[in-house]
Parts: sequence; structure tokens; C-alpha cells
Amino acid sequence: MYRRGKPRRTRLDRRHGRTKAGKAGDSKACSRPQNRYRGVIAHGATKNLKPVTPGQRHAVLPDFSELTTDEPEKSLVVWLKPHAGRNNQGRITVRHRGGGHKRLYRLIDFYREKKGVPAKVVSIEYDPNRSAWISLLHYADGEKRYILSPVELKVGDTVVAGEDVEPKPGNALPLKKIPSGTLVHNVEFYPGSGGKIARAAGTAAQVLSKEEDRVILRLPSGEIRAFHPDCMATVGQVSNPDHKNVKYGKAGRRRNKGWRPAVRGTAMGADDHPHGGGEGRTGEGHPPKTPWGKPARGVPTRKRKPSDKLIIQPRKRRK
Repeated sequence: MYRRGKPRRTRLDRRHGRTKAGKAGDSKACSRPQNRYRGVIAHGATKNLKPVTPGQRHAVLPDFSELTTDEPEKSLVVWLKPHAGRNNQGRITVRHRGGGHKRLYRLIDFYREKKGVPAKVVSIEYDPNRSAWISLLHYADGEKRYILSPVELKVGDTVVAGEDVEPKPGNALPLKKIPSGTLVHNVEFYPGSGGKIARAAGTAAQVLSKEEDRVILRLPSGEIRAFHPDCMATVGQVSNPDHKNVKYGKAGRRRNKGWRPAVRGTAMGADDHPHGGGEGRTGEGHPPKTPWGKPARGVPTRKRKPSDKLIIQPRKRRK
């Protein structure tokens, strides 16, 4: 029961430094806030929510402070049919996918083939299909396109692609024209193929050296690889580098992203996984395997490829 007289000081009041109340209506009165879900604490590009529920206590979410608009360019979006990890035969090719919020696919320009035409950055937007932010460009000839947004790119900046352009963030050049030591992203595997490498949030490759017939890059994985000098790359590091610090805090946020639960192999039956079966809780019983019977946890399973000759130093492996 509550005592009569002054309001009781609750645990929530002590946590937020509120003192005991004097009179009713006093500004220092000990009372719960009207909205107990307020109290967002921002840390750079991430934010922590008020720890009222376990899902909020453990969540570290992006604060989206760099974004300038909520609505995408209608001419650059298409309906994305959900596939739930299935291929054209209906077979699961990516496990643990399905459900999630509806999404519109933003058409991103990974080729940067509009050479010599300057473009102005109109907005920096969220893209539900990738971890990086995207920038909307308005070209001088009236065309609109999306590109991956580098870290230092701001609204109002001008970017251009071509052979003899300044190597500043957002500009696209051939690797042979980029100075050594420069960070680049959206790198092509071969000329004209479109950017494939270093497209995730916060990633970048570094130009180590340039030779007559090849350019040496250090990739985000730590691999050192040779590329053709005419391969296009965009200068700068991909935006949203704090994406690696994001914690969803609860299963529901993962489901909204389209991820379904992952079941341990030891919890399955013997018909479903090499680790399954047994009476009660049993271990793996033999060297770990993937669901398809291949060696797991550190055993190389990559096949040899003709492009292996371009790899100067393999990527770093976990011990």
C-alpha cells in the first residue's frame, strides 16, 4: 500500500535523479514521465534506447542523423518480389531467410559510365536492401541516379566520373589514375563489369602500388590482389561505418529484416544434419560438418580458380 502524504520515490525516480516531491504540482515532483520510452542516448552514429524493456536495454541502433529525406526517388525504385532464400527452382539457396517488411529496390549505378558529366548530390537516403547509405545525384543533363554514398560526401557536393578527374570522395576513376595509398570502394573485377568489391557499410580497399600492367589493392578481407589498370573504382570509404556496432536487441528486429531463426545442428534429427540424433543432449561426436557434410570451422573448402594467380597474399583466416 502507498503511504499518505508525499508521493513515494520509486526506483525509476532514483535512477534519473528525481528528488522527493514537496507540493502537488511542483516542478521537482516525484512522478513518472508521461512517455517512459523516451530518453535516447546518442553515441556518434548509433543510439541507445531507454532501458525499460530487455529489447531496448540491449539495442544499439543507427541514429540516421546523416540522412536528409525519407522518400526515395520514384523513377529509381522497382517492386522487389520476396524470394525467401529460394532460387528459380524453389530450392533453398540461402538458409534462414523469409518474411520481413516489404521493400522497394533502389536502382544503384555501380558502373558510373556517365563520363565527364558533373552531378550534384541532392540527398543522402536510407536503403533497406544494403547496409550503406545511398546518394541521389542530379546530372547536368537532367538524369537522376543513385550511387553508394562515401563517408565524406555531403548534400550540395559535385561528383564526376572519368579519366582525368580529381581523386576526391565520390569521384570515379580508373585504378591507374588513383594515387597510391588512396581508399576506394565499388571496385570492378575487370573493366566494364561494374563495381563488385567493397560495397558494404564502412568498407574500403586501399591502392598499394601501381605497375605497368596491373594495380595492387588490399581488400577489406586483408587479401592483396592484382587488378587491371582500367578497372573503375570510386574514391572514399563507404558510408555508415558504425554499422558494425549495431545490435538489434531482440529477435523481432531481425525478423523485420527478413531473417528467420537459426537452428543448431545438434538440436536436429539425424536425417536433417550430420550433428543431429542421439539420446538427449549429445555433442557432435565427430569433426564438425556443415549441413551438407563438408568440413566446417576453419577447414578450407574453396576450389582452385583461374583467378588465383591474381591473389598475391590470401585473406587473413581466423585461428
